[in-house]
Amino acid sequence: MSGIDQIQINFNPDQLQLLNICLAFIMFGVALDLRLDNFQDLIRRPRAPIVGLSSQLILLPLLTLGLIFLFRPTGSIALGMLLVSACPGGNVSNFAVHLSGGNTALSVLMTSFSTLAAVAITPLYFTQLAPLVPGIEHLRNNIYVAPIDMVTTIVQLIIVPLIIGMLFNYKLPRITAVLKKPIRALSLVIFVGFILFAVYANYDNIVNYLHIVFLLVLLHNASALLTGYGWSKAWGLPQEDARAISIETGIQNSGLALILIFNFFDGLGGMALIAAWWGIWHLISAFTLAMLWQARPMNVNSPLSS
Repeated sequence: MSGIDQIQINFNPDQLQLLNICLAFIMFGVALDLRLDNFQDLIRRPRAPIVGLSSQLILLPLLTLGLIFLFRPTGSIALGMLLVSACPGGNVSNFAVHLSGGNTALSVLMTSFSTLAAVAITPLYFTQLAPLVPGIEHLRNNIYVAPIDMVTTIVQLIIVPLIIGMLFNYKLPRITAVLKKPIRALSLVIFVGFILFAVYANYDNIVNYLHIVFLLVLLHNASALLTGYGWSKAWGLPQEDARAISIETGIQNSGLALILIFNFFDGLGGMALIAAWWGIWHLISAFTLAMLWQARPMNVNSPLSS
């Protein structure tokens, strides 16, 4: 058994409850940008959303399994990669797409749809795909989780705050317009803060094992960004859509992954390190890519492609 499979990164109940509240607040902030008519675009102009969601919800998990079979990481690291890929789009993706000059409306649609779908998709994907991961026989007792328990947690952490945020936006649009920017900024600070707190609280483990997960996360994230972009261009989508789909595929809700790891997997070392480092690295990669694209602005900002 690998050393990283034996370490456990545990938060006490008070710290875990604080993380849960932080994630719920972040999702409330995301919901302030959502309206029901965002979802109507999926019906009226389905091509770009379907291409984007197929990249995020189908290609990314398959890509992850391929990387696991190619590089054969130790069991808990492989499971961390798989859980991250099964989570919905990350909460900072809309801002990164906006910076990049990409199709922000498409980004919001993908984030909101994948987040709502996470109630079923995240537990389903993880419980069905985890047995395919090679070399995890010694972790069977650590990774079993009843899907309904994970569904309940995701509903509490994501769906309820999203509904509250959307109702707030609908009922109090003027107040929402004033609060959106500061709440978005505060959400980003909270997200980075609890990732950094997780890293700081487990500094020794990070020092000892970061070199193992660093390159894997870099390759996993870069492959996700390239897959989203390449898949979009293969379907003939315009550049603004390709940028949005690339970033949406490459930014996953690693905060949710980290909290699920603490709630259900006893802070299993490799899983927690993958999720924590992904949470830091995808901010670096997404905003670097967004700034590079921002330097190459497009003359036409189209709506969702038909």
